[in-house]
Order: sequence, then structure tokens, then C-alpha cells
Amino acid sequence: MASKWKKAKVALGLNLCMFVPRTLDDDSPPHTVVSERLSDAALLSPASWNTSSSRPTTPLSSFHGLKLSKSSSKSSKQTCSICLTKMKQGSGHAIFTAECSHSFHFHCIASNVKHGNQICPVCRAKWKEIPLSGPSLDPIPGRVSPSPINWPQNDALMAVVHRLPLPHPHRDLNRRHVVPLYQASEPGIFDDDESLNHQNVFSERSPCIENTEDTEAARAIEIKTFPEVSAAPGSKTHSNFTVLVHLKAAASADTAAVKRQNLSRNQANLAQISQTPRAPVDLVTVLDVSGSMAGTKLALLKRAMGFVIQNLGSNDRLSVIAFSSTARRLFPLCRMTDSGRQQALQAVNSLVANGGTNIAEGLRKGAKIMEDRKEKNPVASIILLSDGQDNYTVNGSGTNQPQPNYQFLLPTSISGDDSSGFQIPVHAFGFGADHDASLMHSISEISGGTFSFIETEAVLQDAFAQCIGGLLSVVVQELQVGIECIHPNLSLVSLKAGSYPTRVVADGRKGLIEVGDLYADEERDFLVSVNVPAASGNETSLIKVKCVYKDPLTQETATIESEEVKIKRTEMSGQVVMSLEVDRQRNRLQAAEAMAQARVAAERGDLSGAILILENFRKMLSETVSAKSNDRLCVALDAELKEMQERMASRHVYEASGRAYILSGLSSHSWQRATARGDSTDRSSLVQAYQTPSMAEMLTRSQATLLGSPSGQRLLQPLLSVRSQPRPR
Repeated sequence: MASKWKKAKVALGLNLCMFVPRTLDDDSPPHTVVSERLSDAALLSPASWNTSSSRPTTPLSSFHGLKLSKSSSKSSKQTCSICLTKMKQGSGHAIFTAECSHSFHFHCIASNVKHGNQICPVCRAKWKEIPLSGPSLDPIPGRVSPSPINWPQNDALMAVVHRLPLPHPHRDLNRRHVVPLYQASEPGIFDDDESLNHQNVFSERSPCIENTEDTEAARAIEIKTFPEVSAAPGSKTHSNFTVLVHLKAAASADTAAVKRQNLSRNQANLAQISQTPRAPVDLVTVLDVSGSMAGTKLALLKRAMGFVIQNLGSNDRLSVIAFSSTARRLFPLCRMTDSGRQQALQAVNSLVANGGTNIAEGLRKGAKIMEDRKEKNPVASIILLSDGQDNYTVNGSGTNQPQPNYQFLLPTSISGDDSSGFQIPVHAFGFGADHDASLMHSISEISGGTFSFIETEAVLQDAFAQCIGGLLSVVVQELQVGIECIHPNLSLVSLKAGSYPTRVVADGRKGLIEVGDLYADEERDFLVSVNVPAASGNETSLIKVKCVYKDPLTQETATIESEEVKIKRTEMSGQVVMSLEVDRQRNRLQAAEAMAQARVAAERGDLSGAILILENFRKMLSETVSAKSNDRLCVALDAELKEMQERMASRHVYEASGRAYILSGLSSHSWQRATARGDSTDRSSLVQAYQTPSMAEMLTRSQATLLGSPSGQRLLQPLLSVRSQPRPR
């Protein structure tokens, strides 16, 4: 018995114990196979929802000290104050009673103590004697197996996550050392990425899908153009005449199948659709595990990462960076096969929260993974999540600049400053009220990614789902939009493309917009301003649009050209009918400009001036042609501007949520790509701009997992009620 208890303490101290069976009889069968407890992430698997299991499980709220409510000193004698579940002798869980007389589950308090918490969670008394205060364990190199599927355990006392060599019963435990997985030393070069296997990318196709599209429907991009008016007097010149260039990417095989088959949105059909051919992804997630992430935030982060892991395909690769005061790579770029998912789920579930916030180090290591990889999937992206302020590079740099230079946080491969042109977009997620929204927005803006504001903790998984719903549906890459003037006396004035790089060359005769990747069904709208000369004749040719892009699956370059944009020339000026399409996009761009101006005023401390800027634009918006026709985009813009005004009601409200909400809105409009902010992922919200069908399908899948999982309902119950309560103004 003593030998088994010593083994238990070792495993618990290394944070390896999953559960203790209900019996500790010495005559248990020596080769009993002990089932693994589902981790936070594994609970997302639909297979676990409807399957009855006799395995003993630890409540979700007990993971790594998650505490949803406080316990009194009296109740702590019967209830573990860390996991809030009953403690009973003989129930299969070891119990630790501290010198202050308060008791806890051994595995709960061992995790706390391991990470420096030597104070009683109930009475705050400082302990002199703490659990697991034994000799340190030094690693033995080369004793870790990375494949953790269905390992039998020879010791019936407990099941461990990793296959680690148990000490020989006749050897001194202190002389045998165990290395915990995910804490091994990192290589100097991250070229240990798992080899790609793309042989099934082109052959795998869901049996419910038939290749019925004609050649026209198979085109990756559709180009439409709209002049602001269809006719103009030929005797006059027209400066700043606007032409709208509208692009729409083709539907992915996933969404095309949904449209053709009208499939119901259940988990089985979604899983089937996900087998269709698409561009594989290399994804690196850089996750904040500083001390402020402890408790509910970390539990929800694990759940959200579990959803990401479960929804990546076998040709997608994932690596996870966890950062606090320093950063460490949990595992190299690994294909999300069944074994890869298991390894990733276990690695994420092993995370604990402590230390400071060193965002720059996390990004540096994430970028290094992308730079050093031996092979590359067609699509690559970094997801960054943080709930705090960087207190190493920005606030700890010793500079007295009023506006920190966030460029210092970004490696050149992310910022695009190196000569190689290598650039990986960072999709940043600001978590909670205390994150540095300006920093996170700057990181995403510089790298070409988006910034999302996760205000309510319960929507973290939905925010991740919306993001990967796009990343897993890329149909166009390296898109360049060329604008060429046709009439010899015509010249380009400006290209209004938000954050996309633009340039006008050849004496104003040609222009170029660098767009990059497009998700399936994504749309882009750019306003081209030209000076139209006076001309005789019935019509004037203005511009022609040419799109050059790369197919992510075949890696072939393709070119599509539009027809010439022409306007009729009349002898006399009559009533001008403005194009609704042009007016709508003009309103969008002007709304984004008003948001930016209001933010500048708010940062100066002039909240009343910021509110006035937004109010004046709302009045102007209501008088436009498209707003009077109840255009849906204009209605959404007005609702968004009103929400921003309410989040500027006081300095406290602006600091807590207003700044992040505005910056996330600016990110969405400047890139014309969906971001999460406020309740924007809620189907009833008006603020759902740029959400594609692929994103909506992934959101449906996310919400199905949360609603279908009993543990998810139990965990989110106290958080979801926040959404029904009025927000403090």
C-alpha cells in the first residue's frame, strides 16, 4: 500500500493523474485497463455526448483549480473548496487535510501547490507543511513516447495521461526520474514539423457531393462593377467619379454541398461535409497562460482549443505556444490525425496559469515555428489570445513614449519588414476587460490579420469557431486586383481599399490593390475614383479590372478580367440616379472614418466630442439613398455606431469595453472580414458584417457542442446569464 501511495504522490505532483478508481484493493487484477478521463477538450467530441460510460470522472469545474463560486469554511469540511464537489472517504479520491484543518481533494490541492500556492484557499493561512514537498525529479532523456492512445496501465491505482516508465518496486524512487511530457527542452531550430501527406487532398470527397458545377460556376472569383451613375453629360468633366469594384469568391465544396442538398445542420452531416477537398492549414496558436487566466478563463480556453483541435482535418497541422513570463512550445507542428488530436488535447489540458505576460516572446516563438518548418501547407496563420497587458517589451521597455511602438513586439516575418516578403497574418483575440486592445489591434493590423474583442467569456469558443471557419475555407490566395484606365484622357485619383495596400502607377493610368487570401463566399468592395474628361459620342469607356490569384490546392496562377466599365454621355444633364451599390459602400467607408475619428477624440479624453462625431454621422447616414431604402448594411452600421456611443458613456466604460469594441469594428471594416465583438456572433445581432456561410456553419457546430454537452451546460450556466442582463452604461 505504501508503494502505491508513493506512486500516487509522484503522478499527482507531475500533474499526470487523471482519476483514482473507486477501489484501492490490493488484490485488484494486475493488468486492468483503466479508462482515461475525458479532458476539457475531449468533452467536445460528439461521440461522448450520447455514450454511457461507467468510468469514474472528475467534474469539469475541478480542472486546474477552476472555481465558479466561493465556499464557506463550514462547508469546506464536506466539500472541496477548489472543485466544489463532495469529499467522502472511500469514494475513490485521496483527501488532504491541511494543518489549518481544512480538507481538499489531493489532486486539486497538489496542482495548486505545484504552482506556488502555499496558502489555504479557504482561510488564507500560510502552510508550513505542504503536500508533495519531496525531492525534485530530474528528467531522464529519451523516455517519452508521443503516442498516447489506449495505453494499458499495469498499475490499477491510477491512469496517467502519458506513457511514463513506472519505478521498479525494488528500486529507490528517488533514484528513478520521470520527465513530464511537454516540458522537454526545445530545439534551437523548429524544423521538426511532421511531414505533409497531401495524397488524399484531391481524392477525398464526401459521398453526398456530386461535381455538377459548370465551368462558369467553377471560377474562383466573380467580378462586378458599378459606376456611381449610368449616364453623365458629355460636355462636362467629372472629377472624383466613383466606380465600385465588387469581388466575390466562389463557394467552397462544403457550402456548395449544403446549398445543393439542403442538409440539416446536425453534427453528423457537418462531419461528413468537412471531408471535402480544401486547402490544408498550418496553424500556430499563441495562448496567454499568465496568472490572470487562472480559473474560468483557462477552463474556457481549453474548451475552445479542444473545439479547434477536433475540427482540424488530418492534413491540417497545429502547434501550440503557451506564454506567461516566458514562452514554450507544447509540441511541434503536428498533423491532426487521431493520434495528433489526442496529443494536442492532452497538451492543452496540461496547461496551468501563472506568471506575467510576455506577448512578444510568444509571438517570436510562434513566428519561428512558421519560419523554420521544413514543409509548408498552402494556408498559414497564427492565432493570438491574451487577457492582459504586456509587461516585458512594451511596458517594461523603459521608454517614456506616450504612444508605445508596438512594432517591437513583432518579428520581421510577421510585420513584413524583411526582404523575403514572408508574412503570416496574426488573428488577435483580446479576452476580457483588462487586455491591451491597442496593442492587440496593432499586431493584427500590421500582420494583415483581424482583431476580435471577446467581452463575455462564454463566447470564446464561438469567436475561435468563426475564425477557423474562415481559415478552413480559403479558395483564393495572393490575389492582386489591377485597375487600368481605358480612355486616353482618363486618370485615377484614388483607390479606397481600407487596410489593403494600394498604389497608383504609370502617371495615374494604372492602380493595384494587394488583397491576399479570400475565404469561400467572401466579398470585397473597393471604390475607384477617376477624373472623367469631357467627350463626344454616346459613351465613354472608363476602366477595366483584372484579378490575378493563385489556386491554393493546385498552386496554379489564374487571371480573370472584367468587361470595360462604360457610362453613357448625354447632351443635357437630367436627374441623376445614384447607384445603391456605390452609395452603400461609400457609407461603409465613411462610417469607418467616423469610428476612427471618434476613437482619436476618446483617446484625448474628449468622450463628448467622440459621441458627437458618431451622432453627426448617424444623422448624415439616415439621409442617404441606401439608408432610405432600408438597406441592411446601413441598418447594421447605425446599430454599430449607436453601440459605440453607449460604450463611451464614461471613461470607465470606454476603458473597459469601448476602446476594444471600436478597434474590433475598425478591424472588421478595414479588412472586410468578420470579427467577434460584443454579441456579434449571436444570430440575433445586427452586427454580423462579412460573416461567410463557412463561418456560420462552424458557429453552428460550436453552439451544438456547447448545447449538447452536459459539462458545457454546467460550466457555462453562470456565464450565459450575463448576456441576458443589461450592460452597465
